[in-house]
Amino acid sequence: MTMHSLHGAVSDLMIEVGREIIMPRFQALAAHEISEKSPGEIVTIADEESEERIAEQLSRILPEARIVGEEATAADASLLDTLGAGLSWLVDPVDGTTNFSEGKTPFAVMIALLEDGEAQAGWIYDPVTQRMCHAHRGHGAFVGDERVRTEPTKGPMPIAALGMHFLPAERRKMLEERASGKLDIVAIPRCAGEQYPRLALGVNDISLYERVLPWDHAPGALFLSEAGGKTARPDGTPFSPTDQRPGLLSAATPQLWEQAAEILFA
Repeated sequence: MTMHSLHGAVSDLMIEVGREIIMPRFQALAAHEISEKSPGEIVTIADEESEERIAEQLSRILPEARIVGEEATAADASLLDTLGAGLSWLVDPVDGTTNFSEGKTPFAVMIALLEDGEAQAGWIYDPVTQRMCHAHRGHGAFVGDERVRTEPTKGPMPIAALGMHFLPAERRKMLEERASGKLDIVAIPRCAGEQYPRLALGVNDISLYERVLPWDHAPGALFLSEAGGKTARPDGTPFSPTDQRPGLLSAATPQLWEQAAEILFA
């Protein structure tokens, strides 16, 4: 299957899932359709049914690829051990589940195709706005059919969305002090499927994540990189979906990434 036909098949699947499974339940979830899969981790019937539909169809689109979904991994963590070899699909059926469960936006469907642990293609679909962000390694980043390139915001300080709620209070305070007067701190969207497009489309300049789960970051990191941005560990180590160590810094340009790393971590 060519990448063009693969893109069409995956995009059509994501749009179908958004239309038939996710949106009918947006702001219409019953109490019994929301549960905790682990302490503080929400899952809804839309997450479960979306992943089931996506996994079923992806297995037909590319039968030789393993499927590693967020909800399947919650039941069997050993699935993550398979990402480093061969072809794998990474699936986040509803990224931003907390927002979705509260009847709020943003939320997104995210899929990445990995080969030997490296993202080769990624898709981020917003079922509310129907925005499709996608990238193919070495071939650019697109919103719909339009190619996009990153541009920093024009304010006096870089705009930074710092996800620090998983950090110990002492470390959070230290980062806030370092950023004070140097970065314009804004609220995080609680959805990586929205945060990475914000970096690529000139809304934010910098983002910081403490928790790093592969389905949250593989599609967006590729999209941002292909648009001209950078995602890496705070020490500069390149991001890999097979590495779940905490800490991930992204920026709209490599220069902004260096600036942010100097401010926050030097």
